[in-house]
Amino acid sequence: MTPPALELRGLSVAYREAVVLRRASWTAPVHGLAAIVGPNGAGKSTMLKAALGLVPLLAGEARFFGQPLAAVRRRVGYLPQRASVDWDFPATALQVAAMGRYPRAGWFRPLPRAEREHARAALAEVGLADLADRQIGQLSGGQQQRVFLARALALEAELYLMDEPFAGVDAATERAIVEVLRRLARQGRTVVAVHHDLATVAEYFNHVCLLNGEVVAAGPVATTFTPEHLARAYGGRLPLLDRQVLQPRPVLQAAVPA
Repeated sequence: MTPPALELRGLSVAYREAVVLRRASWTAPVHGLAAIVGPNGAGKSTMLKAALGLVPLLAGEARFFGQPLAAVRRRVGYLPQRASVDWDFPATALQVAAMGRYPRAGWFRPLPRAEREHARAALAEVGLADLADRQIGQLSGGQQQRVFLARALALEAELYLMDEPFAGVDAATERAIVEVLRRLARQGRTVVAVHHDLATVAEYFNHVCLLNGEVVAAGPVATTFTPEHLARAYGGRLPLLDRQVLQPRPVLQAAVPA
């Protein structure tokens, strides 16, 4: 039996004395596109960081493919929020993308030509082949996000954890990222993304985890992304939406493996 790509068991996290995540347990799908959704301050980004060991845990554990992260680190890619990146760092788009190859090629040694070509191919996959030599600070916000997506793709991971990959990007970049994520899903990979736009959840994803300090509901979009579960997750602060938005769209369900 194939173990899940990501299994969270009772994660609890506090910043100073404020508990922001309480006994969060969730199992991501074996493959496909999963969204972590909830109101501001719900602990969405914290849950990803806690799983990756980037913030300390009060309790709980995360298992990746049935094992601790250290045992399968090469199989896991991470895309942080743009706001957490130093865009003045003197690196080109290609150099940033090539960082995804170091876990395979080895740290503290020159990157072989073949590995650089893998990074260049990842840039081409996100539509930035012609900007490979551009310093990252000279790129637009959408282009910067694509560069970091290329870095994650260069790792050739099986599980990708993405913290708001669509935040602050233009419509063209959002469409390009969606197409890349769908391609990963068709290849049998798993993508878990923190997502804030309720209007596109059913279009972009086939699995959803609703979070508000704890897991409110989780499962396939068709049965989980419902007005009742959303009302519980948002505690009466649910934005006004047409009920049709809350239904999965057949085109995506056909394009993404079950």
